[in-house]
Amino acid sequence: MKFRYTLLYVQDVAASLRFYEKAFGLRTRFLAEGGQYGELEVEGPVSLGFVGNAQAAGNLPDGFVANNAKARPGGFEIGLVTEDVEAAFARAVKAGAQPAAAPTAKPWGQTIAYVRDRDGILVELCSSVTH
Repeated sequence: MKFRYTLLYVQDVAASLRFYEKAFGLRTRFLAEGGQYGELEVEGPVSLGFVGNAQAAGNLPDGFVANNAKARPGGFEIGLVTEDVEAAFARAVKAGAQPAAAPTAKPWGQTIAYVRDRDGILVELCSSVTH
Protein backbone atom coordinates (compact mmCIF):
# COMPACT_ATOMS: atom_id res chain seq x y z
CA MET A 1 0.00 0.00 0.00
CA LYS A 2 1.32 3.47 -0.90
CA PHE A 3 0.03 6.85 0.23
CA ARG A 4 -0.59 8.75 -3.00
CA TYR A 5 -2.88 11.77 -2.46
CA THR A 6 -5.07 13.84 -0.22
CA LEU A 7 -8.35 15.19 -1.58
CA LEU A 8 -10.16 18.09 0.04
CA TYR A 9 -13.89 18.55 -0.54
CA VAL A 10 -14.62 22.20 -1.32
CA GLN A 11 -17.39 24.50 -2.51
CA ASP A 12 -15.51 25.81 -5.57
CA VAL A 13 -12.50 23.88 -6.91
CA ALA A 14 -11.20 26.66 -9.19
CA ALA A 15 -11.46 29.24 -6.40
CA SER A 16 -9.62 26.90 -4.01
CA LEU A 17 -6.82 26.40 -6.53
CA ARG A 18 -6.48 30.18 -6.94
CA PHE A 19 -6.52 30.66 -3.17
CA TYR A 20 -3.77 28.06 -2.56
CA GLU A 21 -1.66 29.68 -5.30
CA LYS A 22 -2.01 33.13 -3.73
CA ALA A 23 -1.84 32.12 -0.06
CA PHE A 24 0.83 29.41 -0.18
CA GLY A 25 2.62 29.79 -3.51
CA LEU A 26 1.53 26.38 -4.79
CA ARG A 27 0.82 26.15 -8.51
CA THR A 28 -2.13 24.50 -10.18
CA ARG A 29 -1.26 21.25 -11.96
CA PHE A 30 -4.65 21.03 -13.64
CA LEU A 31 -8.36 21.70 -13.37
CA ALA A 32 -10.59 19.06 -14.92
CA GLU A 33 -13.26 19.95 -17.43
CA GLY A 34 -16.43 20.77 -15.53
CA GLY A 35 -14.45 22.23 -12.63
CA GLN A 36 -15.22 19.48 -10.10
CA TYR A 37 -11.62 18.26 -9.68
CA GLY A 38 -8.21 19.91 -9.61
CA GLU A 39 -4.69 19.36 -8.31
CA LEU A 40 -1.79 21.46 -7.12
CA GLU A 41 1.91 20.94 -7.83
CA VAL A 42 3.58 19.72 -4.63
CA GLU A 43 7.02 18.26 -3.94
CA GLY A 44 7.35 14.53 -3.60
CA PRO A 45 5.40 11.54 -4.85
CA VAL A 46 2.03 12.69 -3.47
CA SER A 47 -0.72 14.98 -4.75
CA LEU A 48 -2.98 17.53 -3.12
CA GLY A 49 -6.29 17.68 -4.91
CA PHE A 50 -9.70 19.28 -4.57
CA VAL A 51 -13.08 17.73 -5.26
CA GLY A 52 -16.24 19.79 -5.60
CA ASN A 53 -18.90 19.08 -3.00
CA ALA A 54 -21.34 18.15 -5.78
CA GLN A 55 -19.03 15.44 -7.13
CA ALA A 56 -18.21 14.22 -3.62
CA ALA A 57 -21.93 13.90 -2.87
CA GLY A 58 -22.34 11.82 -6.02
CA ASN A 59 -19.51 9.51 -4.92
CA LEU A 60 -20.81 9.02 -1.38
CA PRO A 61 -24.40 7.78 -1.28
CA ASP A 62 -24.65 8.30 2.50
CA GLY A 63 -23.32 11.87 2.24
CA PHE A 64 -20.54 13.60 4.16
CA VAL A 65 -19.98 16.56 6.47
CA ALA A 66 -19.06 19.51 4.26
CA ASN A 67 -16.24 21.79 5.33
CA ASN A 68 -17.56 25.09 6.65
CA ALA A 69 -15.52 28.24 7.32
CA LYS A 70 -18.11 29.40 9.88
CA ALA A 71 -17.97 26.20 11.96
CA ARG A 72 -15.10 24.83 14.01
CA PRO A 73 -12.47 23.09 11.87
CA GLY A 74 -12.77 19.39 11.15
CA GLY A 75 -10.56 16.88 12.95
CA PHE A 76 -7.79 16.92 10.35
CA GLU A 77 -5.21 19.28 8.87
CA ILE A 78 -2.87 19.49 5.95
CA GLY A 79 0.73 20.46 6.66
CA LEU A 80 2.97 22.70 4.58
CA VAL A 81 6.67 22.95 5.48
CA THR A 82 8.50 26.25 5.12
CA GLU A 83 11.69 27.69 6.54
CA ASP A 84 9.98 31.02 7.34
CA VAL A 85 6.74 30.26 9.17
CA GLU A 86 6.14 33.88 10.16
CA ALA A 87 6.35 35.10 6.55
CA ALA A 88 4.18 32.21 5.30
CA PHE A 89 1.57 32.96 7.97
CA ALA A 90 1.51 36.67 7.05
CA ARG A 91 1.23 35.85 3.31
CA ALA A 92 -1.64 33.43 3.88
CA VAL A 93 -3.58 35.85 6.07
CA LYS A 94 -3.03 38.67 3.55
CA ALA A 95 -4.43 36.34 0.86
CA GLY A 96 -7.60 35.76 2.88
CA ALA A 97 -6.78 32.81 5.13
CA GLN A 98 -8.31 33.04 8.58
CA PRO A 99 -5.68 32.93 11.34
CA ALA A 100 -6.26 30.04 13.74
CA ALA A 101 -3.00 30.10 15.77
CA ALA A 102 -0.08 32.51 15.42
CA PRO A 103 3.45 31.17 14.85
CA THR A 104 4.76 29.52 18.00
CA ALA A 105 8.17 27.98 18.73
CA LYS A 106 7.68 24.49 20.12
CA PRO A 107 10.00 22.84 22.69
CA TRP A 108 11.22 20.31 20.10
CA GLY A 109 12.60 23.12 17.92
CA GLN A 110 9.85 23.44 15.34
CA THR A 111 7.82 26.60 14.67
CA ILE A 112 4.14 26.00 13.93
CA ALA A 113 1.21 28.22 12.92
CA TYR A 114 -2.33 27.46 11.75
CA VAL A 115 -4.67 29.13 9.28
CA ARG A 116 -7.98 28.11 7.76
CA ASP A 117 -8.59 28.18 4.03
CA ARG A 118 -11.69 29.55 2.27
CA ASP A 119 -13.67 26.40 3.15
CA GLY A 120 -12.48 26.35 6.77
CA ILE A 121 -9.94 23.56 6.26
CA LEU A 122 -7.10 23.75 8.77
CA VAL A 123 -3.64 24.29 7.26
CA GLU A 124 -0.54 23.89 9.40
CA LEU A 125 2.45 26.00 8.41
CA CYS A 126 5.58 24.59 10.02
CA SER A 127 9.34 24.54 9.93
CA SER A 128 11.20 21.31 9.23
CA VAL A 129 11.79 18.75 11.94
CA THR A 130 14.84 16.59 12.09
CA HIS A 131 14.45 13.14 13.61
